[in-house]
Amino acid sequence: MQMLFQSEMSPQDAKKLEAKFWKSAKASDTTREFANALFEGAAMEVATADEQISRHAVDWKLERIAAIDRAILRLGIYELRRGETPAKVVINESVELAKKFSSEDASAFVNGLLDTVRKSLIQN
Repeated sequence: MQMLFQSEMSPQDAKKLEAKFWKSAKASDTTREFANALFEGAAMEVATADEQISRHAVDWKLERIAAIDRAILRLGIYELRRGETPAKVVINESVELAKKFSSEDASAFVNGLLDTVRKSLIQN
């Protein structure tokens, strides 16, 4: 999520951004590989995620949503679409990210929007 946020604030090559990020962040090799894969996948599917956000964020324009919340939603939507992690886990982790990096209000917004996206994915 932090790499997605950083890439929106300062667009750059994904591999360079990852290298910069991991200079200051500490994690095991497995965690690093997993995080990089999520970042790269979500970054490649930003347009798809943004379309989902725009469709389901009633009375909200994408550009009015805080950049950190967009990053959380993009990551959550990517993970929901991949289907490798249970939807409840994806949504819960996204809500926790919103609580930690954004606001309490954002966590309710993230929860509601991702649950709506989850339901739309089931129907398709």
